[in-house]
Amino acid sequence: MITGKGITKTFKQRGSVLAGREVQALRGVDFEIPKGGAVSFIGESGCGKTTLGRIIAGLETYDGGEIGINGTLMSSLKQKQRQPYFRRIQMIHQDPYSALNPTRTIHQTLYAPLKLRAKQTGRDEKWIDERAAEVLSLVGLDPGSVLSRYPHQLSGGMRQRVVIARALTVDPEVLVADEAVSMIDVSLRLGILALLKDLRERLGVSVLFITHDVATSRYIGDDGEMYVIYRGQVVERGPVDTVIADPVHPYTQSLLSAIPVLHGLEEPGAQPVVPVEAMDGSQEAQGCLFASRCPFRQDRCETERPVLQVTEGAPQEHACFYPERRDVIARPMSGV
Repeated sequence: MITGKGITKTFKQRGSVLAGREVQALRGVDFEIPKGGAVSFIGESGCGKTTLGRIIAGLETYDGGEIGINGTLMSSLKQKQRQPYFRRIQMIHQDPYSALNPTRTIHQTLYAPLKLRAKQTGRDEKWIDERAAEVLSLVGLDPGSVLSRYPHQLSGGMRQRVVIARALTVDPEVLVADEAVSMIDVSLRLGILALLKDLRERLGVSVLFITHDVATSRYIGDDGEMYVIYRGQVVERGPVDTVIADPVHPYTQSLLSAIPVLHGLEEPGAQPVVPVEAMDGSQEAQGCLFASRCPFRQDRCETERPVLQVTEGAPQEHACFYPERRDVIARPMSGV
């Protein structure tokens, strides 16, 4: 299990105009990724979800708070001592085209991490070849056809499966999938999502799914947990089906209202929520971070910042002074 308490991260802007200005990427985020569980971080670009994912994978430092991995606090360890813990957390990057070295065959790509693994466990070259074939089979690829190929000889979907196979070479406990289907053909996305769900069920690996697309998060697991993040703060969290079907925070409702409607098959939700203006991360708010965009804001929202609290009569939590359930999800048209 991986836990986070009060994780903060601040970046300093670069460039001649904004040089030195600080941007708060994370503002005291708490999270929990259970063993074998499915967790989604949802939010628009710039909300801090990728930064949080990189921190969890050990690829980014954090300014404050605490991360615990299987009961061990990372602050109690030196940098070198943390490496074995973070090695069990593997990141699947957004772009399968740049994630693979174009000058290496797929066999060479898998060989490097497997050779290190073999050295640690006293295995031989035969085991490396067998394991390379095994992880490719696990992700639905034919080893005999793929191992000798270069990345440019594979489709985008096949490349993403190779990236996942490479992550499996170290027997990870957690896969961090950062927008893992956003850059592959729409017709192939469901296959990758089904693969992540299958790996979770077959191998017991946890999946952290980072996305701006609320709908895709449902495919990873019906029992999953969703964290809706806005400007570095979790504004709503709870069981994925509850948050999608019964959201109470206006920001979550606006994300769901933005899901495209299939004309002739679906009609929009009865109460679509549309932000009154675009997000401006350069404006630091004293009160609720979403207040300037919220169509339901009141005076209190401008001066006080809400924190997560339990939603009355529901299993999720929200950070809103005036939560209200609204029907924002598209539904089948009557008679269809």
